[in-house]
Amino acid sequence: MINGKTRTCGLIGNPVEHTMSPAIHNNLAKQMDIDLVYVPFHVEEGRLEDAVKGAYALNILGVNVTVPYKSDVIPFLVDIDPLAKQIGAVNTLVRKDGGYKGYNTDMPGLYRAMVSDGVQLEDREVLILGAGGVARAVAVMLADKGVKEIIIINRSADRAQKIAEEVNGFYEKQLVKVLALSDVNKLEKKKYLAIQATSVGMHPKVDEAVIEDEAFYKLVDVGYDLVFNPRETKFMKLVKEQGGLAYNGLKMLLYQGIIAYELWNDVVVTKEQAEVIYEIIRG
Repeated sequence: MINGKTRTCGLIGNPVEHTMSPAIHNNLAKQMDIDLVYVPFHVEEGRLEDAVKGAYALNILGVNVTVPYKSDVIPFLVDIDPLAKQIGAVNTLVRKDGGYKGYNTDMPGLYRAMVSDGVQLEDREVLILGAGGVARAVAVMLADKGVKEIIIINRSADRAQKIAEEVNGFYEKQLVKVLALSDVNKLEKKKYLAIQATSVGMHPKVDEAVIEDEAFYKLVDVGYDLVFNPRETKFMKLVKEQGGLAYNGLKMLLYQGIIAYELWNDVVVTKEQAEVIYEIIRG
């Protein structure tokens, strides 16, 4: 029951109408008996600073940030978590004195999803498909978790090279390498964890994958597609056809939301509670 003590959290982005986040947060609040309501806020281009200051003025407890504002929001924060600063993107704002502190829960969310699926990262050799902002964030997270090697595969080697130089510079070792999409047949014949970090596989490209060559998928024993709609992408099907395990991005969505919820409410969500929410959003 909403009353005078109910706290508000929400999501700012453009668009926000398709979001699953209210289902995560409102069901968590109900399950944990916390007096909180979560709503989406559609923020028009050019109104981001107004939205952040307005949310603070309205005593809003916490805010998620989605596209296209994950980097643009940073100048309007009073503080930023070191991981979010290194990634260069913020998706969670936590209320502090004088304003909001920015966090990135997307990558910790991906890591927690992988742990829940029994995927080990330490000393693994990992392929990242794509070289956008998400791929950069994934590379930072993987480097932080002690993988042995990261190979970024992208059509434009220049974009991938920029990410490699940034991450290698930060960690002061030659951890990240680059491979042009056209040279994918030059990969060493061993088993890799592959992370699909592009929008290929989403509507309208549901019948496409960045790489469609069966020989590539023979090298993949675990594939993670950060796309969660459709539930099984072409990338995932190709991984499974060659005997690998394949996962979509729904658990990453779940856990980024859970970590944000934990930050706002100073609570710990149990594995059992997380599983209940996962079944709700999976539908």
